[in-house]
Amino acid sequence: MRRPQLYVHAVDGVSFEIREGETYCLVGESGCGKTTTGRALLRLIDPENIAGGRVLFRPSPKTLEEVARLAPQAVNRELGVVDLYKVPNKAMKPLRRELQIVFQDPFGSLNPRMKIADILEEPLLVHGIGSTREERLEMVAKALEIVKLTPPEEFMDRYPHQLSGGQRQRVSIAKALMLNPRFLVADEPVSMLDVSIRAEVLEILQMLKEKYRLAQLFITHDLALARYVCDRIAVMYLGRIIEEGSADQVIDNPLHPYTKALVAAIPEPDPTNRLKMRLLPIKGEITSAIHLPKGCRFRPRCVAYDENEAVRPRCDSTEPQMVEVEPGHRVACWLYS
Repeated sequence: MRRPQLYVHAVDGVSFEIREGETYCLVGESGCGKTTTGRALLRLIDPENIAGGRVLFRPSPKTLEEVARLAPQAVNRELGVVDLYKVPNKAMKPLRRELQIVFQDPFGSLNPRMKIADILEEPLLVHGIGSTREERLEMVAKALEIVKLTPPEEFMDRYPHQLSGGQRQRVSIAKALMLNPRFLVADEPVSMLDVSIRAEVLEILQMLKEKYRLAQLFITHDLALARYVCDRIAVMYLGRIIEEGSADQVIDNPLHPYTKALVAAIPEPDPTNRLKMRLLPIKGEITSAIHLPKGCRFRPRCVAYDENEAVRPRCDSTEPQMVEVEPGHRVACWLYS
């Protein structure tokens, strides 16, 4: 007998908006669907593997007209947006200029056989930008200056292995900037870097937001880092967003029991804490993404479930939906519904 086919819903019912010049943060533990969400926004996932939903992107007017000519069924002229999953592959090239990503691993995301100048020139060649090599190299030098790799001439003829981890990640950011994108996904861009280098990379991302009005999705598992970088934070658990609000709202006044556990786990810079034992308001291990529990998917680990008998029937039977508790602060938990 054949075994029944099982599915992992890596991203389930996720809905949010990222505004121009805003850094929106996805936080959560490994395997919760953060990276899959980021890749889905850039249409780096095969549309055949998307069960439903849509991704709306507002490109520049020039790109909108180009996509409208190639794929009119994907364009809403009234709103000025494109539904990325209605665009055929052959018509995605104009949109790729405006949708970029910085990967987590600066060691694996750069071709070790290419010089830095060639790595940064490649996107320009693919999209036919720059009539001469000299013109393209000027753009490369400018991008290196933006990410503070100066003087650029010292870096253009180097190979990736001749750079430090922080320098390599700055090259990755420069590569993403070569085409003047409107939206950038930064997938844990500093998690593999030394603490001393992280601040430099984060300052560059902050400068890009302020100077170029770049919309960013910042993916991290570090809530303290999210507060420093992001305007709004969404907390994910097993493929769903369970809390969303401004950085101050989510960290200073967490509502969901899972968010409270994440905030409680943030280390405090106090040497006396070495002598203290802290009990985190969470229990057990993360549930299988294949065999999700009925009702609230956080229920098996929820301390509040044990303490609040009145809400248990709803937690057992029905998935909670997002409700707004205060302006801009939403949560999916039966304690607030």
